[in-house]
Amino acid sequence: MGTNNTEKKFYDKANASYKASRRLAQGFICVFLILVSLLVLYPLVYTVSAAFTPGNSVSALSIIPFGNGVTSDHFTKLFTQTNYLLWFRNTIIIAAGTSVSTVIVCSLAAYIFSRFRFAFKKHMMMALLILQIFPSFIGMVSIYVILMRIGGLDTLWGMILIYLAGNIPYNTWLVKSYMDSIPKSLDEAARIDGASNATTFFRIILPQAKPIITFLGITSFTGPWMEFIFSKLILRSNEKMTLALGLYAFVSDKKNEFTDFCAGSILIAIPFIIFFILTQKMLVTSLGGAAVKE
Repeated sequence: MGTNNTEKKFYDKANASYKASRRLAQGFICVFLILVSLLVLYPLVYTVSAAFTPGNSVSALSIIPFGNGVTSDHFTKLFTQTNYLLWFRNTIIIAAGTSVSTVIVCSLAAYIFSRFRFAFKKHMMMALLILQIFPSFIGMVSIYVILMRIGGLDTLWGMILIYLAGNIPYNTWLVKSYMDSIPKSLDEAARIDGASNATTFFRIILPQAKPIITFLGITSFTGPWMEFIFSKLILRSNEKMTLALGLYAFVSDKKNEFTDFCAGSILIAIPFIIFFILTQKMLVTSLGGAAVKE
């Protein structure tokens, strides 16, 4: 009996020690995650507070969010004294044009590479893969010269053309890989029924490839949203600026309007967050569907 009581006390002490160490570890993890969350959220909260803070200089801002008071003058200035709405419209046009053109061109190219045999097919696919290796800004000089020759400088369609050209190599490979998983027996059945290649593509292949097409459309739309390098190279006039260029003008060497920059950034984030919420389920469903191979 004495031995059993001793063993029971030993196990109770060991169990209590284990629970105490586990609580200590959980407490340490919670404290660590809270600190990390604060470090991540502080810049966002500080940006929001700066957008509502009187004044323009970043050096005059308090370290404590909303420590200098609250005002909505910066948002009023964006809509009354700048071309913010025009910059927003230009960005929407470029993003939507890039998305639509990328889906059309890449899906057609992927269908051709996936279903047809022709000379230099492997060489062309390898060329697309090699082009994807090099960063797009390596050809900035040649892109500038080409657009100058065709009259595409300082135009929205010139920006769409640049983004489309940059999207073709990788996205063609992406869509082709998915179309390769679609049974070719569907094509053969359609041809037996008298369908042309165009009918087969639009009525048979394209609905089957809807998941990857949806994913391509969403990613192609979000890509040009805040791109800066090519926009700075091609767009020169204030009327053709995008949001990235317009906001950069607030914090350039000639200006120090940091609070206006923060206000514009918040307004950009709101429709972008709404777009992400609306397309999140569609994007996840598309990724899940694209992962299924038949």
